[in-house]
Amino acid sequence: MGIRLAATVTAASLLALTTAGVASADAQSTDREVIQQALDQITQSGAALGVQARVTDGRQRFTAASGTAELNTTRPVPENGRFRVGSITKTFVSTVTLQLAGEGKIDLDAPVVRYLPGLIDSRITVRQVLQHTSGLFNYTNALPLSPDEFEKIRYKSWTPQELLALSTSKPLDFEPGTRWSYSNTNYVVVGLLVEKITGKPYEKAVEQRILKPLHLKDTEVPGDKAGISGPHARAYWTVAGRPAEITRLNPSVAWAAGEMISTTRDLDTFVTALSSGRLLKPAQQQEIGKTTAVSPEYGLGLQVETLPCGTKVWGHSGGIPGYSSQMLTTPDTKKRFEFNATSGPTEGNPGDAFNKILTEVFC
Repeated sequence: MGIRLAATVTAASLLALTTAGVASADAQSTDREVIQQALDQITQSGAALGVQARVTDGRQRFTAASGTAELNTTRPVPENGRFRVGSITKTFVSTVTLQLAGEGKIDLDAPVVRYLPGLIDSRITVRQVLQHTSGLFNYTNALPLSPDEFEKIRYKSWTPQELLALSTSKPLDFEPGTRWSYSNTNYVVVGLLVEKITGKPYEKAVEQRILKPLHLKDTEVPGDKAGISGPHARAYWTVAGRPAEITRLNPSVAWAAGEMISTTRDLDTFVTALSSGRLLKPAQQQEIGKTTAVSPEYGLGLQVETLPCGTKVWGHSGGIPGYSSQMLTTPDTKKRFEFNATSGPTEGNPGDAFNKILTEVFC
């Protein structure tokens, strides 16, 4: 499984992100069976140790789990389990930023340095960091992320300034606004921007503006906390040729680009509220999903794609060592899918299993 803090939402990359399996509920039996088979195919291939999923298709709703929650046991994956959501964090942070724009506190087309003098290249706008068109070098490309190397830094406490310095020590990848390239550095900048405007840690802004109003009690911004509280599945990879657990790590390495922990239920509540306009004013609601010729599949913290069957979906994917996640919905919220997979020490090929799931849920 890839060691990353994000991935784009194409059918191929969604498949690369997965590692899953299912069971349970009140959906039509054919739907459940097709998804169950596909998820079992993923876990049985060795591409994931365990998986949990939540599906909504009109009035049909079910949760599911497959594989095991712990290596060398039969303990099932908890269907209400918490997990690291990786870059789905970006959608939370972008939502807060757009709320501030709706309050007149941020101009999306103003340069970031208007609010944070000297922080980055003076040409880069707020919109460009939100949309990954800034040209800022992706700091995670400078980190030692192979399992053997990551072991040396897994408990290191990072400041956002340290993460940003990994990027700004390099030249821009391209002139701001001329290309799209996914860079976790952008959301380190956005996190710092939120802190500057609100006068409080970005996690407090996320909690006060999103988590508390939506009663997302199983979602948290962990900071330096290495463990995952509550029910959760454990994750593994191979270090020095042997299976090693990677459940515990210091998530400050991802900060506002990908440190959050949540559940499929909380993610479903969040994406439903966001898509139905409960979190943003109308003008900002239009902005978040707006794509451009330069950025045809990414809005402002929201991945946007039309599937081969013609269905439009949006949301975000996320990956951090041990965990890969998805949060997808149709804009009208009638069809939704949330998913997390935990890695095992082996690598497997799930084939077209994830495409089968997307087809069944959305097509």
